[in-house]
Amino acid sequence: MKSFGSFHLDTLNHSLLQGTERIPLTPKAFDVLRYLVERAGCLVAQGELLEALWPETYVNPEVLRKYILEIRKALRDNPEKPEFVETITKRGYRFVATVTDGESPLSPTMPRQEAMKETQGVEPASGAAVRLPGNGLWPSWLLYFAIALVAMAAIAAYFLVGRNRPDTSFANETSLAVLPFADLSYGKDQEYFSDGLTEELISELGRTQGLKVVARSSAFQFKGRSEDLRSVGKQLGVANILEGSIRKEGDRVRITAELIKVDDGFELWSESYDREIKNIFVTQDDIARSVTAALKLKLIKSTAQGNSAGSRSTSPEAYEAYLQGQYFRARGQDKEDLVKALSYADEAIRLDPNYAPAWAQRAEGLQNLAAIALIDNADGFRRARESAQKAIALDPKLASGYLSLGMVEINYDFDWEEADASLKKAAELAPASVDVLSLQAYLARTLGSVDKSIELYKQAIALDPLRANLHLGLGYQLYLARRFEEAVNALSRAQELNSQLSSLHLTFAKIHLAQGQPQQAVLEVEQETGDWEKLSGEALAYFAVGRRQDSDAALNQLIARHQNDAAYQIAEVYAYRGETDKAFEWLDRSYRQHDPGTQELKTGLLVKGLRSDPRYGELLARMRLPIR
Repeated sequence: MKSFGSFHLDTLNHSLLQGTERIPLTPKAFDVLRYLVERAGCLVAQGELLEALWPETYVNPEVLRKYILEIRKALRDNPEKPEFVETITKRGYRFVATVTDGESPLSPTMPRQEAMKETQGVEPASGAAVRLPGNGLWPSWLLYFAIALVAMAAIAAYFLVGRNRPDTSFANETSLAVLPFADLSYGKDQEYFSDGLTEELISELGRTQGLKVVARSSAFQFKGRSEDLRSVGKQLGVANILEGSIRKEGDRVRITAELIKVDDGFELWSESYDREIKNIFVTQDDIARSVTAALKLKLIKSTAQGNSAGSRSTSPEAYEAYLQGQYFRARGQDKEDLVKALSYADEAIRLDPNYAPAWAQRAEGLQNLAAIALIDNADGFRRARESAQKAIALDPKLASGYLSLGMVEINYDFDWEEADASLKKAAELAPASVDVLSLQAYLARTLGSVDKSIELYKQAIALDPLRANLHLGLGYQLYLARRFEEAVNALSRAQELNSQLSSLHLTFAKIHLAQGQPQQAVLEVEQETGDWEKLSGEALAYFAVGRRQDSDAALNQLIARHQNDAAYQIAEVYAYRGETDKAFEWLDRSYRQHDPGTQELKTGLLVKGLRSDPRYGELLARMRLPIR
């Protein structure tokens, strides 16, 4: 046990504690923190950390910076004036706090499900102590009865926890996961290219009717990990795995690919390709055809939908710029990544104005920046619509063009019929697209069909079982449907996959508020990682426990920092606090700003008190939403 400040690093149980509270930290972030703590006061070079924690694998230094950020959030450490982790520019990191040896606190925090059950007057099913009465001797029949009860509780807990695990029925003979291809280039600087190749193969194979292909985000959970393929197959719910590597030097690339049957490790197919970059699309097609042949796709009806020539040919330079954009698009949602993703889309278009995927990529990038007020809202969505329409004009069979157009029609136009038509076309072209299913779920919820939204999220999770955001989305829809126990299960699965996910603890807090447990809501929002999410949650939870001054302070900060990108959440707080006029004032602003939260008007539980007011129906009419 190592102690520093108010924190304890329990190396035996692999956990970070503050007092008796367990602080969420991913396993690899814990390893990074432990390495630094054990060398407190010493400068640890970035290369040393990478070599120590990923000895057999090349890891992009950005990954290390991500874990340092996670550690700082957990310790509430200010990088400008660090109390714990100091960054030495271009050299490495130093743990600057005093570290002492100590003992583990005696009473760690109770797990969430047990705490929730306890507040509802139900004894936890697992972990509860069994006490012997009197002298501790039971009659044998009573002892057997107690053992049977414990066994039944354990079985129940197993099925409860396993409810949101990947469906093993998905692992049929034509189910497949494409793992990230390894970058074997000499300079280890072609990660964007290997990732892009993997993503393109996932997309290409996913267009084959009857072939179940796990989506990108779940497959990429295994990037850089040496894990038994049987375990990977079980976690992803697939029977087959495609893996490989790329070695890119100059204008030539060598690609190796191998298709493996999970249950026995048998190699169904393998091949190596030496190509010029300009022939990369032909190579991708070759791999896709070979994989489907190896899976005996003569039994599967091939879909006629695919990329047209407009999407499957461009200059090597434009394609590389596009892949760079996809890399930053997938990496995160902070300002720097979003801006880089858009700039690479613009570069791809400059190099090839007829490359349709780059126009669809540009449309998505503009929408992302407009939605969080990093660019002018009206201008951003106008240019996004034009870009999506350009992508469709260049390639009418490109699903991402219709998907991007549908996003504009939902988030800015409030044109539900056109959005539905765009998404149906996207689904026709890409029937296994998780992004399409997610946006269809969003549209269904907007129109008031929460049950339909829940089913669409479940379909998306079947294709992308390790994507934390999908489990969070499912949990939120279940919360809206007041199916609170199911919602907690879905959110707990999201937390297992990403404990730092923004909106996670805010959603837990909303469930507690709906169940009349405001103190538990306060504990949740204090762990929230998102900024506007934390402030809005504090304004709600503090009001619920009677801390009006603290609620006002959080609300004032929310308005000061997020009035341009969280107007709907501000309206929610006023509605929950019973300040109806203020709530409608901010709802009107949310409508005028095209705040994405406005689409929750029909289903949001926090604004249900406004529905008897005539202004509520008027706002629904302005948004062209059905009143009933």
